[in-house]
Amino acid sequence: MMEKCGTINMRLVPIQLCRPGMRLARKVYNEEGFVLLAEHVELSQGMIQRLSQYGIPHLYIEDSRTNDVIVQDPISEETRRMAIGTIRSNFKRIMMDTLPRRSVNQPFIGKAFKDALGLIIDDLSQNPTAMIMLTDISVTDHYLYQHSLNVCIYATMLGLSEGYSHQDLAVLGLGALLHDIGKTKIPLDILQKPGKLSGSEFEAMKRHTEFGYMLLKDEPNIPLLSAHCALQHHERIDGSGYPRGIRGGEIHEFAKWIGLVDSYDAMTSNRVYRSAMLPHQAVEALYAGANTLYETSMVEHFRDKVAIYPLGTTVTLNTGESGVVVDINSQSPQRPIVRVLVDADGQPLHAPYEIDMSKHLSLVVVSVGDVK
Repeated sequence: MMEKCGTINMRLVPIQLCRPGMRLARKVYNEEGFVLLAEHVELSQGMIQRLSQYGIPHLYIEDSRTNDVIVQDPISEETRRMAIGTIRSNFKRIMMDTLPRRSVNQPFIGKAFKDALGLIIDDLSQNPTAMIMLTDISVTDHYLYQHSLNVCIYATMLGLSEGYSHQDLAVLGLGALLHDIGKTKIPLDILQKPGKLSGSEFEAMKRHTEFGYMLLKDEPNIPLLSAHCALQHHERIDGSGYPRGIRGGEIHEFAKWIGLVDSYDAMTSNRVYRSAMLPHQAVEALYAGANTLYETSMVEHFRDKVAIYPLGTTVTLNTGESGVVVDINSQSPQRPIVRVLVDADGQPLHAPYEIDMSKHLSLVVVSVGDVK
């Protein structure tokens, strides 16, 4: 069963606005999936600086004004730890492996990833109609590991909401979990470059799709279609993608889903060369590519299933009021319920009130950040 969080007093605060004395409302995980900082820990300046250096974009902070906001992880702590451990250990081994493929010294990886995916599907299946809202805050020694898990969670939840069979979910989920495995064969100086890639470096990076296919195509317990997802996840419906420049119906549906959520997670993740895009900005970017890069129907379905403003997010409305997202409208996730904590004049309210944005269509979120 999926572990549920209890009642937590929380709001989501950008790391640059966290201050010593604030208390964590949610755990922070290390790169192996174990708890680095537990709930209720009082932050020091040193802790904040280290978390910022690790690339943590925000923290859930205790706040008595939002003491009924309940945030539930899509997968359990045990599943997360097992999945990240599987990704990390196997990807690292492949990175260090210089022997020709299928040497006697190279164990097959399919069963380990199939077992990890089984736990992920079991957890997500407990609540298949839930909004997609990734809530973990993790320190990782490599963006690739967390990104692989995130894309798998997004794609599998979308597959569940589409009513895919268990067999199709397994193929899609493995394709998503392993879509970037080919990056283990990209030189680290290119993979972790803190600036824009040169033309030749980008050409080298693009080969990760082919490397991924070659790594997976002969693996027991990995369906060949999952290997094709690794090959095709950067193809785009107008033919502008790579490696083959195929278009439309030539791209498998699963690869289209993975390509969409891969783009979204990349845009909303902090990288060494740029800050994370806000979720609603990333959705707008996906819409800009609808019918050229991505299938419009898929972008619309993703928009309807992802919590663009996750619970606990602090927002400012066009009226000047600001507050915290306390509930998601499943029929209109881009228009959440906001508990207003600060009035239009910037004065904290002694009696906060809630606004359902789905019933007040003139209201829009103009910024995301901290409230007083």
